Amino acid sequence: MKAILTKIWEVVRMRSLRARIFLILLLVGTIPTILMESVIVKTYELKAVEQRSSVVQNQLKILANHLIANEFLSNYNPNSPNKLESHEIIEAELDMLANIYEGRVMIIGSNYRVLLDTYNIAEGRTMISEEVVKCFKGENISNYDSEHGYIEITIPIVNTTDDGDSNIKGVMLTSISDSNITATMTSLNRNSAAFEIIAIVLVMVFSFIISGAMTRPFERITKAIAELKAGYSNDPISVRSYTETVHISDAFNQLQSRMKTIDDSRKEFVSNVSHELKTPLTSMKVLADSLIAQPDAPAELYREFMEDIASEIDRENSIITDLLALTKMDMSTQELNITSVNIGDLAEIILKRLRPIARKKDVELTIEENREIVADVDEVKMSLIMTNLVENAIKYNKEHGTVKVTLDSDIQYFTFSVEDSGCGIPEDSLPLIYERFYRVDKSHSREIGGTGLGLAITRSAVLLHRGTITVTSEEGVGSVFTVRIPLSYTTEVQI
Repeated sequence: MKAILTKIWEVVRMRSLRARIFLILLLVGTIPTILMESVIVKTYELKAVEQRSSVVQNQLKILANHLIANEFLSNYNPNSPNKLESHEIIEAELDMLANIYEGRVMIIGSNYRVLLDTYNIAEGRTMISEEVVKCFKGENISNYDSEHGYIEITIPIVNTTDDGDSNIKGVMLTSISDSNITATMTSLNRNSAAFEIIAIVLVMVFSFIISGAMTRPFERITKAIAELKAGYSNDPISVRSYTETVHISDAFNQLQSRMKTIDDSRKEFVSNVSHELKTPLTSMKVLADSLIAQPDAPAELYREFMEDIASEIDRENSIITDLLALTKMDMSTQELNITSVNIGDLAEIILKRLRPIARKKDVELTIEENREIVADVDEVKMSLIMTNLVENAIKYNKEHGTVKVTLDSDIQYFTFSVEDSGCGIPEDSLPLIYERFYRVDKSHSREIGGTGLGLAITRSAVLLHRGTITVTSEEGVGSVFTVRIPLSYTTEVQI
């Protein structure tokens, strides 16, 4: 038994879902069967004892009436050689009753002396017991002693007068065997045990089959993931057996799609970096080769080519600087230097730096501050956000255009909005503008400079502040970039 319990405990400790389902189904199937068998056997026992007691009590009541009718209690003398015929008949009836039920019958008089004992042992003795005393008070008593295997029945012998008065003249104390009940119960227990074994085996088989069927969808998911991991398939997983497997499949497919997007983005990023870094190097190589091929070139040509080489070096340096900045922002260990900053004052400083660029393109640069805003931000990165957005609005604007900066706040967030009257962004390009090296108009972007990393850097800086950046745009009309950042910085994700 100990070994079985140990084995069951080991199964319970297993993390196998199938093993747990099997064990639950096994317990659910076997425990009611065992309880039902126990209840049926116990119910039969109580019912059989009750029925046997009722039959014997009825017969004893008939004999009690015979005893009263034949004045047995007052005239009976067990030692008399000349017994009345009626008394002998009563003795025979009592002996027959005792033999039929394999028991013993005693007649006790009003003085508590035993008048007749079918065992011929206790005659003439005084019999005082709790049952006898209660019976003399008019109680019918029936006790079942399953340990010793007998039923004890005590009934009063009542004499009823013509006036209706009742007088207890004696007591009949009867003990009958429960051998028939015990034999039937033994047979019933044996049959029940056989039924239990068959039922448990069937429940085990059923539990094994059902637990396998219930966990098979999860096995299919595991197999599909293993195949995907091994590279045999890139197809989405679809296991629609249960709501849970649908959720797992959908979540995994989303993760797979996200990982594929990240992998494609990584490949594209490497390709773009290679291209962007190679282009200035190629230009410098061409310029240098041209100078080498012309040893007698005039000084003016040397100066022009060297200026072009310096420009390409600056462009290469700008790309590398932006890449380093973006890489630092992508690091999970990136920390912000949070201080309390007046956002309006910071915006005025940024616009003061960029106004010369705006005047050069004849772009009107204005700011509207609806209320004074003080927020907990990283001042350097906040300056980077503002500078990139305003500088882009100026660079990609048309001549005689406008750029409007708006500052506002509520009780939790402040917003920094940049609205321009530029060429706008096509709708299909809006989801891609934060991708690294992505340019809406590549030819125009080359003319005005830039690395294609500005918005990617801006978005990373906004996310570090637990903020959001959104854009609305219409081609030929302009664009509006809106940054929303919490007034109080927290490391917890804002919902």
